[in-house]
Amino acid sequence: MDRMATKIPKTTPAPGRTGGSDSVVLERRPQRTKPPQMHQVVLLNDDFTPMEFVVLVIQEFFNKDRESATQIMLKIHLEGKGVCGVFPKDIAATKVDQVLGAARQAGHPLQCVHEPIE
Repeated sequence: MDRMATKIPKTTPAPGRTGGSDSVVLERRPQRTKPPQMHQVVLLNDDFTPMEFVVLVIQEFFNKDRESATQIMLKIHLEGKGVCGVFPKDIAATKVDQVLGAARQAGHPLQCVHEPIE
């Protein structure tokens, strides 16, 4: 047995509106975006990559002068790792890829990682 509606259903106005021509104006709130989380690019020490190559990598990919690059290289050599720069995540990942590519192309096992700064 088919049942059919005999009355047209009543429509209710949308929330926040009245049935007439009145309209509701919402207050605009400015949205605040958070700055991107920063990541530090870290070079790790190994016993095979020449110190001079590490200095050149730091100069080329992190725009450090020779003195700063040498200081970072010595920190890597003495402490096992050293921070070469701080960047947003995407840029840090690109820097890591560039360093690893250059190291592989030169035949060195240099390791480079990025980690978030807390």
